[in-house]
Amino acid sequence: MDKSITIKDFFEKNETEFSLEIASGEEGLNRKIGVAEINRLGLVLTGFFDYFPYQRVQIIGLGEITYLKSHKVHEEVFEKIFSYEIPTIIVTRSLEIPLEFLKLSKEKKIPIIKTALETGKFSTGITLFLEDVLAPSIVKHGVLVNVSGMGVLIFGNASIGKSETALELIKRGHVLVADDVVEIKRQFGDVLVGSGEELIRHHMEIRGIGIIDIRNLFGIFSVMDSTKVELLVQLENWAGEKEYERLGLDDKYSEILGVRIPEVTIPVKPGRNIAGIIEIAAMNQRLKLRGYHAAQDLNKRLIEMMREEDRKKNLEKQ
Repeated sequence: MDKSITIKDFFEKNETEFSLEIASGEEGLNRKIGVAEINRLGLVLTGFFDYFPYQRVQIIGLGEITYLKSHKVHEEVFEKIFSYEIPTIIVTRSLEIPLEFLKLSKEKKIPIIKTALETGKFSTGITLFLEDVLAPSIVKHGVLVNVSGMGVLIFGNASIGKSETALELIKRGHVLVADDVVEIKRQFGDVLVGSGEELIRHHMEIRGIGIIDIRNLFGIFSVMDSTKVELLVQLENWAGEKEYERLGLDDKYSEILGVRIPEVTIPVKPGRNIAGIIEIAAMNQRLKLRGYHAAQDLNKRLIEMMREEDRKKNLEKQ
């Protein structure tokens, strides 16, 4: 389902940061923003409507206001602008808003908002905000830990030891992002970013102890609000009859929100150092990203050695 945010929520979340003020059209605050892109009204003020992305937030800056002051714009142009289902119009630099805009804003219930910021700075800020809020997202159950700079999502059946493994990683100096409930968003460039729910952020549930506060226990550098999701680690109980990966020649992937992410399966049984194995898995994945694949490199050298042996045997026969 497509995501959206009401003008009311947008205003309340950014009123202070963007120095926002509602100038007109308060009755339209229930309108929704459904796209992260923004549009400057410049061209349509000349009467050109062949391409008018009206579904975007509309920006009026110094250029538009200067044009309106120096050129006579027909009333039909203003009326046509407000005939579209525009979510909102935002005027930057706290510039004076033309009376025609204020009048039609009230009639059509299209909010006009003023910001004290200059156009470029505001455009960057609102785009980043909308891209984050409107990004495709999904909730996964597991633990998200930043291991040596790599975001690792640990998942598996209940009571498999996800939180205990993450706790051991934190004790080794790695960083907790989220425990139990992980929200993952697909951001620009097909980058997956995971974070935790604000209410339970930086907390973990450890069976036998209860809820613990990682930040207060281990310090501010033991937690972070979000990280990229770059490696999936599935924990499962060791099944004696199952063949587990021993060479690692072929990489395994899973998809989250349409993005392929490397995945490893680690069998769990008493005595195995799962936290240590995850550390190695993260380091190994980092090497792969840099172009070095240990298993494939070793396999290549073995094949070359066998070919050399065959070549020597053929020469001896001759």
